[in-house]
Amino acid sequence: MGWVRRLILAELQWTFVKKQRIFRRMSSQVRLSLLPRARCMFDEPVQVKVAGLRSRQVVTLRARSTDEKGVVFSSSATVRADGSGRIDLERDPSLGGTYTGVEPMGLLWSMRSDTLHKRFQLYSSLNPYVVKFSVHEEGGGMLAEATNERLLIGDGVIRRPIREGNIRGVLFTPPGLGPFPAVLDLYILGGGFSEKKGALLATRGFVVLTVVAYGYDDLPKKIDEVHLDYFEEAIQFLRKQDKVGSKGVGVISISKTGDLALSMASYLQGVRAVVWINGCSANTLLPLYYKKSQILPALMLDLSQLIPTESGAFNIKKVLNDPGAEENEATLIPVERAEGRLLFAAAEDDLNWDSKAHVDMMVERLQRHGKDNFESVCYPGAGHCLEPPYGPYFPSAFHVVTGRVVLFGGEARSHAAAEVHLWKNIQEFFRTHLSCDATQTKAKL
Repeated sequence: MGWVRRLILAELQWTFVKKQRIFRRMSSQVRLSLLPRARCMFDEPVQVKVAGLRSRQVVTLRARSTDEKGVVFSSSATVRADGSGRIDLERDPSLGGTYTGVEPMGLLWSMRSDTLHKRFQLYSSLNPYVVKFSVHEEGGGMLAEATNERLLIGDGVIRRPIREGNIRGVLFTPPGLGPFPAVLDLYILGGGFSEKKGALLATRGFVVLTVVAYGYDDLPKKIDEVHLDYFEEAIQFLRKQDKVGSKGVGVISISKTGDLALSMASYLQGVRAVVWINGCSANTLLPLYYKKSQILPALMLDLSQLIPTESGAFNIKKVLNDPGAEENEATLIPVERAEGRLLFAAAEDDLNWDSKAHVDMMVERLQRHGKDNFESVCYPGAGHCLEPPYGPYFPSAFHVVTGRVVLFGGEARSHAAAEVHLWKNIQEFFRTHLSCDATQTKAKL
């Protein structure tokens, strides 16, 4: 009977060899394409296409990336090829995975870590965001792969660390003679300091100073008060740059820096346009000083209002004291003093605080004072952390102020769509309201 076993074994080996040959031949025919190119800017979409599959073959598309802290994020989509063995994510729906339906960039925004409450850490503009795309047959065998290198800083943009006077941050200057509009990108704490927005805006034709108030470089690690004088110095520094042609500067802000940006527009000269994203209508957390005098007390937190959830993260939406309460009236920013244009962007599912209510409060105040220098946009289903588009969405992460993991809110698909719309809106807003004086700038050069 030994010869029978040897015959069966030989037949099985031959079958295995044939299957391997078929797999290698099939996998060599499968092509994964990233269009219009595999190397692009972070805020640019790519078209994901697959060719060379069997007619109506079901495969899994995957994306994988590692952040600056070494944490791996991944996503997947189960997709059926058409009759010609082709897949186009602009046309073909995901039948399952980390997202479903037709979402051309779903593999990017739906990436997540296996560990709960992780935020994709991407701070330096010098490090490209590298995403590995791959196609897998049922059973897991990889048929094709491609690498998407997503840049934060474009060709010719000059990045210069700044230590001028009291100012600490990074200056981004576009290539060319200009003149260019100037934008101040605000950060309070150095630990949350990211060059992403500044580098991308510079790539789109803005001179951007990304500036930090504390906890960065040789700045104090902790502060008990915020001084507008520091940001006034940053405005003056930015306006003196040779390629800057706008008569004033724009300010882009989010969360706590939102109320800081409004205070700058209300008390300082030279602020012509402010983008406020999911901020507050009152001065929060730290008292605000100008010329050594306190101009606004701080609206504080009530940590007894923390709500634990089953995920281990806390809901903190009600933690901030009510700025509309009579006892907190002194913390409200006199936004009616602002002469520049204001763009309010509020996520309706913000769980950090009630951004939509803060917008409504400011709009009512501005209208009461006869002001019309503002516009607002609200995003249903979006969460607190609205950033440049196509990064991994995160619903929860560590919150430095409360010292806990918290919910930031939002539904991934709606949040991703809001980021695409807002990022375009921001650039149009600044271009419209930061007009440049070409004659003045050429004279400088």
